[in-house]
Amino acid sequence: MIADLRDRAGALLEAYRAKGLKIATAESCTGGLVAALLTEISGSSAVVERGFVTYSNEAKTESIGVPADLVAAHGAVSEPVARAMAEGALAHSRADVAVGITGVAGPTGGTAAKPVGLVHFGLARREGETVHLERRYGDLGRENVRRRAVEDALLLLEQAIR
Repeated sequence: MIADLRDRAGALLEAYRAKGLKIATAESCTGGLVAALLTEISGSSAVVERGFVTYSNEAKTESIGVPADLVAAHGAVSEPVARAMAEGALAHSRADVAVGITGVAGPTGGTAAKPVGLVHFGLARREGETVHLERRYGDLGRENVRRRAVEDALLLLEQAIR
């Protein structure tokens, strides 16, 4: 599986490089795994502009400008916050495309309304609407939820340049 992800990441970087586009990430539940995967590949500095690991609510607010009242109203794991994370990463970087990821990886932290395995994604582009994706992976275990979230973040980044 890891080799498949590396191959996808390499192809993604090449596609972005060919179009002269740069990527930023704003990661919560994935803790920087998307940025780590992308930067594992030689030459990634031509595409990966920066990554934000905004694990705490305060980090989301202080580092990428997610409004504290938005987090208070909807919770960190929500569509509005995922969108704001992507938009904030774009606003606080020189990237052309940014992905935001927030979720409940488990094994604790889930509720009936926001169960373990719930992950929200935002994808923002300098020109265009911010896209949202919600996934409910289920309680697959922390490692598997995070890996699935990385896969879907790559999917969004792939779709953004098609």
